[in-house]
Amino acid sequence: MQVIQFPPSIRPKKAAKLFDIGEATLWRWVAERHDFPRPRRLSARCTVFDTGELLAWRDAQKVEVQ
Repeated sequence: MQVIQFPPSIRPKKAAKLFDIGEATLWRWVAERHDFPRPRRLSARCTVFDTGELLAWRDAQKVEVQ
């Protein structure tokens, strides 16, 4: 089994790819879903998401189908 490692922080474009959505949808989730991880601004032109928070949120959304 291959383990995929992610960097600790990722830019919005890669965060959107993690969920297989567009960047506009990612920003809508940030605005509308209060449980979605908040981005961090490193500078005026650099925003990142914590990868661990995104993966934890994604895993919490999974629903078991019987």
